[in-house]
Amino acid sequence: MSNLLNSFIQTNQPLIEETLLGLIKDIKAPQPLKDAMLYSLQAGGKRIRPLYTLAVLKELDYQNEDALIVASTIEMIHTYSLIHDDLPAMDNDDLRRGKPTNHIVFGEALAILAGDALVTIAFGIIARLQNISPQLKVDLIEKLSFSAGAEGMVGGQVLDMLGEGQTLTLEQLEEIHVNKTGALLSYSILAGAIIANVPGEIMSALKKYASHIGLAFQIQDDILDVEGTSEQLGKTAGKDLKSEKNTYPSILTIEGAKKELQNQYNQAFQALENVQMHNGLLVEFANYITKRSK
Repeated sequence: MSNLLNSFIQTNQPLIEETLLGLIKDIKAPQPLKDAMLYSLQAGGKRIRPLYTLAVLKELDYQNEDALIVASTIEMIHTYSLIHDDLPAMDNDDLRRGKPTNHIVFGEALAILAGDALVTIAFGIIARLQNISPQLKVDLIEKLSFSAGAEGMVGGQVLDMLGEGQTLTLEQLEEIHVNKTGALLSYSILAGAIIANVPGEIMSALKKYASHIGLAFQIQDDILDVEGTSEQLGKTAGKDLKSEKNTYPSILTIEGAKKELQNQYNQAFQALENVQMHNGLLVEFANYITKRSK
């Protein structure tokens, strides 16, 4: 990790953690529900999505005091998806971020409701922001709904589930991951651009960058599932193989997956180069994503 990216993360990650805690601790909800929500929110994690929102604004040299709140709502949506992913009816996992999964600690019913609470509160938080115009708030909410819902992450999860035990084509696998992983990650990048109200050329470049980096993120996840350990990953390694899931290594081989990872990185870099944004944080994030070990 470069000094530039490391410094950015060291500065902003604690602010994200503080914001997440502040947004949940004072809500009027039963304490067991708040405990379950905070358990998964505070279980650690790289915070890639909220950091990406803040990185885009940093690159654009645009400041908005509500940006941290918007970024934190993306982490709430991501955390809800992980809680539900780990449930017995879905991936049936007992380890997440190196800790017992939410339903292991709190039971299935409360884990489901904690996920429900995180996803619904996120939209209300954005709606109540004071320092973003009404039109831009509507844009943020509409695109978050699309990215997290049936036409994005949830739809991708269903396609992933339906593909288990079948042999998919590379195009079918890409469709799964453009939605399951890429949609919310892409939103986190575009959210920064929406807040800054960037011109069309910049938005188009960031959309292209986001689509390629979203796939790169998933390809590296698939590679790590094969090459990493449970201790490194903070979750059960080899889970995809045991579940007979289609992955980039299973379709392309591990070497083919690594070549495709580089291809996606190259295209993401090209998108930034076209608008002279190829010397800063977004490239450093792309390097980190494609070289990370967990």
